[in-house]
Amino acid sequence: MRIVLGVGGGIAAYKVASLLRLFTEARHDVTVIPTEAATRFVGVATWEALSGNPVTNSVFDDVDQVKHVRLGHEADLIVVAPATADLLARAATGQANDLLTNTLLMASGPVLFAPAMHTEMWQHAATQANVETLRSRGVTVLEPASGRLTGSDSGPGRLPEPEAIFEAAMALAHGLQAEAPLSPAATVTAGGIAAGTSGARLFPLAGRTVTISAGGTREPLDPVRFLGNRSSGKQGVALAAAARDAGATVRLVAAHMEVPAPEGVELIAVETALQLREVMLTAAAGSDVVIMAAAVADFRPAEVSGSKIKKRDDTADPVITLVRNPDILHELVEVRDAAGSSQLVVGFAAETGDEQGDVLSYAEAKLKRKGCDLLVVNHVGADKVFGQDNNSVVILSRAGSEPQSASGSKQDVAAIVIDRVGSELSRVFPRT
Repeated sequence: MRIVLGVGGGIAAYKVASLLRLFTEARHDVTVIPTEAATRFVGVATWEALSGNPVTNSVFDDVDQVKHVRLGHEADLIVVAPATADLLARAATGQANDLLTNTLLMASGPVLFAPAMHTEMWQHAATQANVETLRSRGVTVLEPASGRLTGSDSGPGRLPEPEAIFEAAMALAHGLQAEAPLSPAATVTAGGIAAGTSGARLFPLAGRTVTISAGGTREPLDPVRFLGNRSSGKQGVALAAAARDAGATVRLVAAHMEVPAPEGVELIAVETALQLREVMLTAAAGSDVVIMAAAVADFRPAEVSGSKIKKRDDTADPVITLVRNPDILHELVEVRDAAGSSQLVVGFAAETGDEQGDVLSYAEAKLKRKGCDLLVVNHVGADKVFGQDNNSVVILSRAGSEPQSASGSKQDVAAIVIDRVGSELSRVFPRT
């Protein structure tokens, strides 16, 4: 995502360096535009080093690129922090006397202001009128936090913590809005999500990258035929949507699917198990969570005919020799463990019982064999799971916690799985 981060001229500008780090660690491309006053608090070199992009606040730099127009047009999100009383006033009255205010006038995507100023300045009728004007235009203006201000004073006007601003920004970028207060002291304003709320409760995967595989692989026999399975991709797509709605940056690695990928996720299409393996190993390297929901073929033809296999009366029926496909889930765990990574790996298992054992006994053996952190177990059959809109699963944990059941629509099941993922991350792999 392309983010413009505007920095106002207040003492709280030093805290925005941490906000910038959260954006870049979530792999967003950030262009910082400090006001001239902001550079008196934090220098341009700091913003360039942390963002990896050149920084200017003048409309006369790089004139050939028409930056005062281009930046606003191209930005997927604009965040202004700290938003001083002066910046709010200039934005509300449509002034364009520096690169930041020009960019705000050209904005075609969502805009979020995180105010910070002295209490009397925030509560002044002029500032409140400017805030209401901006909100009436669809701009999100957070409520400032209350606490210690510059000097010995305390009160409302403190810049919200970088994590709270980040989570509100990610929610805004994904088109989400809190529907109720998240803490007794929090309120939701008409302009968006109030600062001081526990955004982590609504967006437990904010700042995380999640890679999810979905659909069924197809193993070609010839240019026409293939070995496949009944997977529709519905559960994997539901998981991708749930992870996105939880604030994550989502990569969906899709084999054959009967449903479209959700909006707001990166889609990588594959066909065979070998293609899926290659993409998943690459994508997993930069992910906090990997969820293997795809139905991967256990076997593939040893040879693929370059032409359609013909059915002739004068020839014998063909004999198709199969070879094993790699165990992608197990390999992902091995790579994770070898790197000493804190990545969370989640597997899916489609199981049936037989005279040798029931579904859960087979699943528990698979969990031990695969070594993943969580295993989501489906009891499959001719009219179960594959292609259906509903699902019933049991979530097993390598840590030995009690099995967790989930049933309902595949969206309901996905929400429960993603909620469990968020809980596991906060318990075992907290943010550093």
